[in-house]
Amino acid sequence: MEVKVREFVPFVAMVIMEACTIALTIMAKTALTGGMSPFVFVVYTNALGSILLLPFSFFFHRKDRTEESIFSWPLLVRVFFLGFTGIFLFQNLAFVGLSFSSPIVVCAMGLLIPSFSFLLNLILGRSKLDWRNTSTRAKVMGTIITLSGAFAEELYKGPFIRPASSASPTRLLKSIPKLLVYYNIPDNWFLGCIFLAAAVFSVSLFNVIQTGTVKKYPHVMKVVSFYSIVGTIQCLIFSMFMERDLSAWKIEPSFDLFLIITTGIFGSVIRTSVHVKCTQMKGPYYVPLFKPFGIFWATLFGTSFFVNSLHYGSVLGAAIGGVGYYIVSWGQLRETEEKRNPKEERKPIKTINHHDQDEYKVPLLINQEESPV
Repeated sequence: MEVKVREFVPFVAMVIMEACTIALTIMAKTALTGGMSPFVFVVYTNALGSILLLPFSFFFHRKDRTEESIFSWPLLVRVFFLGFTGIFLFQNLAFVGLSFSSPIVVCAMGLLIPSFSFLLNLILGRSKLDWRNTSTRAKVMGTIITLSGAFAEELYKGPFIRPASSASPTRLLKSIPKLLVYYNIPDNWFLGCIFLAAAVFSVSLFNVIQTGTVKKYPHVMKVVSFYSIVGTIQCLIFSMFMERDLSAWKIEPSFDLFLIITTGIFGSVIRTSVHVKCTQMKGPYYVPLFKPFGIFWATLFGTSFFVNSLHYGSVLGAAIGGVGYYIVSWGQLRETEEKRNPKEERKPIKTINHHDQDEYKVPLLINQEESPV
């Protein structure tokens, strides 16, 4: 019975996390369409998240001890760049991209993370190609498929899955599109995809930095809280330059305020804690496996509650990207198994110069990893 619970609880928790993430992404799209500045939104949500995370991180690691201090100069430099890539670059690019596109595009572009990480490690010389190796072939094939899905997402929309002529079955469903926005016309779809792809690339840079950081200082939640503070300060400086109109910073007690509070609490504390616990229970590859579940939720919400919002091409591109994502992930898992059991497949094959299991470990809190929220 206990074994079943250990299997069932993390699965349900991760599925719920993905559903809540997509729901908050739709709410963020609504706020941005209503005129809220994406730069102001990023500052307020991260400021609240940082305030909550700092004491929570010390409570989370209250029984853990480490010889390394997070205030050492090498770690502080790493924290600065973690905040720069994981908060400042990622969130500003992602929310601007969301304002130009829709939640399903956010999901599709997020699937590029392992492929970009693979390519980045090749460029940096952290990985080498060995075509005789099964894991290498899988990662290359998965990268090609994922990039194909991203191009399909960007270049082909297709007709709406549920046009305006479709009837909502209940009065409740009819009222939802009046309250929330999934997709608005006119859009700038191509530009939105470019911003989101750039955001995902910043996550790949973040992955490279965070792997070494967690090895040096394993108190993950403390690292998260400190780079969240640093990233918030960076966002504040940038946003004050971008949004000089003081009225853009004034938030009334309304939907926008509710969204900021909800996103700050969920993204910084709830989802982060669930991801950390699931990783501790099931290993480093468990949490990333649920990323494509966002496609399911985005499609379900888009077709159930909205008309003239979700295109066939969007779902097709995201589905292709999901297939590629899992192939790349399988390749990474296969590589790890080969390193643990080198005699199984690699007798005649030279060792690939990869760094342990670094390549695709999605950070425990890129609270944004899968979507901007």
